[in-house]
Amino acid sequence: MSNVYVPWAYLDDYRGKVFTGTWPTLPEAFKITVSRYGDRPCFTIFEPGRITLTYNEAYKIIRAVARWLHSRGIKKGDTVALTGKNSPEWAVSYIAIHFAGGVVVPIDYQLKTEEMDLLLKTSKARVLFVDEEKHERYTQNPGVLTDIISLKKGIGTYVYDLDGPEADIEQPQETDLAAILFTSGTTGVPKGVMLTHANFLADNYLAQSHLVLFPSDVFYALLPIHHAYSMTVFIVVMAVGAELVFGKRMVTKAILKDLKEAKITLFLGVPMLFNKLLAGIMRGIKEKGPIVFALVTIMMGISGFIKKTFKINPGKKMFHFILEQASLTTVKTCICGGGPLAASIFRKYNQLGINFIQGYGLTETSPIINLNPIEHYKEASVGKVIPQVDMKVLNPDERGVGEIIVKGPVVMKGYYEMPEETAAAFTEDGYLKTGDLGYLDSENYLYLTGRAKNIIVTEGGKNVYPEEIENEFQLFEEIEQILVRGFVLDKRLKTEGIEALVYPNPEFFKGPSGNEEETAALKEEIKARIDKIIVEVNQRLLPYQRIERVQILDEPMEMTTTKKIKRDAV
Repeated sequence: MSNVYVPWAYLDDYRGKVFTGTWPTLPEAFKITVSRYGDRPCFTIFEPGRITLTYNEAYKIIRAVARWLHSRGIKKGDTVALTGKNSPEWAVSYIAIHFAGGVVVPIDYQLKTEEMDLLLKTSKARVLFVDEEKHERYTQNPGVLTDIISLKKGIGTYVYDLDGPEADIEQPQETDLAAILFTSGTTGVPKGVMLTHANFLADNYLAQSHLVLFPSDVFYALLPIHHAYSMTVFIVVMAVGAELVFGKRMVTKAILKDLKEAKITLFLGVPMLFNKLLAGIMRGIKEKGPIVFALVTIMMGISGFIKKTFKINPGKKMFHFILEQASLTTVKTCICGGGPLAASIFRKYNQLGINFIQGYGLTETSPIINLNPIEHYKEASVGKVIPQVDMKVLNPDERGVGEIIVKGPVVMKGYYEMPEETAAAFTEDGYLKTGDLGYLDSENYLYLTGRAKNIIVTEGGKNVYPEEIENEFQLFEEIEQILVRGFVLDKRLKTEGIEALVYPNPEFFKGPSGNEEETAALKEEIKARIDKIIVEVNQRLLPYQRIERVQILDEPMEMTTTKKIKRDAV
């Protein structure tokens, strides 16, 4: 047991001095990090020059903003809303709300105004921190709000300018509510996930059991930070004493520039992002000719074999020239979450010398409950269950597939002011029902097959999981988006066929516009190529999984901010 890595062991030096519970609260965790790494860089952004706050500088501003909130009547348990693009100002505001004893309500800045208004009303937020482009709208029509603060200079009050008199501010306890996170469905009655300080900090430390981090690490915050997935990384960085670099645009050129300039070591992303990045790398290799491509492919296979078998990573040196072009030479680890990733892509990144791991979780679980350990990863799995989380499979079928249920310190307190929905989310013995289907192997690694509500029941009575089929298309550059779903074959028997909705990659299929004949010819070319891909994939699938009809779309399907297709909107 002495060799077991315990990321939270250092907390024993602070227990009874800075905090008293099992886990520190977010303010307590930040204070501990300031005492350990105060002069290290904390939050960084390139605008276009480098702007960095050290932990000491961030701490000073955070306490000033907390004093201002207290002077405006915010007390322990009050809700404060926060919306805006990724920035140091967003992060400072988030922690300052906790230092004031408040509960943060992070809101997706891409929501429509009426959707934002509904969340503000539902959460009973009294103060709103907002990007400057939406500041004027809320000052003119504040609704339930008493104060509207601009995160950036320009319009209204800048968050760094805030301050208030010294005061004895009542601090939160670990069991107190830290945030209300509204899940993506915002029509009707919004569902707010209530997460405590203990939820966030337990998840932060327990997840680190599968991923060793250092204060010298530099994380890249590119995904919208209001999302539970990104927010956890933000909390991990804060607890470790590492640096967080905020990316502004999910555009490949801008990303590569940030990766290089900031010397990123940990890169967090979603499948679509990593698919595009890998496609660009492989395209560059192909352009060097078939001999070079064949040689690199063989070398990648050898590199991957050595990495998995002997736990040595030769790829970083073998493919330095390739990683240099992709601005990935400083990246030690890529972490993919927010959706399923094809095992083939997972494998290729590892072959190239990058530690590439998948994770899994829900907003309701703070969110990480599975993570692939670098030293023992499984390409088809979303990872090993983290310590102190009890995971089971409910009513497994002959494959061992059933609904995943979990219990542990990372599981939410419930849905905000929704007791019936909260009760329905749990089993009688207190396990959270995830709504996801999958199975566990003998080493407690989870393999996902899909969402319970997306199952397709075929004519032969077989259950088909559309996400498993969609994964087969992730390496085809010709396809920008694909959604697999059932269509009714027999209403009486409730059987379904399988269809695919495909939006072709407009960058791949470029052609003339305006001339009807040329446009028609381009459409025929697209249809022929997509049909060929469908045939190729169908050959790899089991007979009952095969796609029977295809719809080629002229417009892209609506997506969430973490680049997942909104199935209900199609």
